[in-house]
Amino acid sequence: MAKIMLVDDAAFMRMMIKKALSASGYNDFIEAQDGAEAVKKYSEEKPDMVIMDITMPNMDGLQALKKIREGDPNAKVVMCTAMGQESMVVDAIKSGARDFVVKPFDAQRIVKTVNDILGK
Repeated sequence: MAKIMLVDDAAFMRMMIKKALSASGYNDFIEAQDGAEAVKKYSEEKPDMVIMDITMPNMDGLQALKKIREGDPNAKVVMCTAMGQESMVVDAIKSGARDFVVKPFDAQRIVKTVNDILGK
């Protein structure tokens, strides 16, 4: 089964995504609470994909996306964003994000996105 890294400074959001994916059979998760931790854990753990918030302390999701893609140009990263941050979504897609999910998200949308990207 795929290893998925969840990156969000809100533990509640990580838990919600994990719950949605666990119900669909995913159960191998790595968690990070900011972009800097995500970059470090990505290089150590080599997850199959990343679901990452854009707005976080220390290093935001866009900076982390760029650093992860520098080390692994094939990294599969999905960005999560709050309503009204469309310009950030455009930047994320230009920087190599595969897709984005708008918060508050629908659990089925997260599962569909993960399945599509992982080819399930």
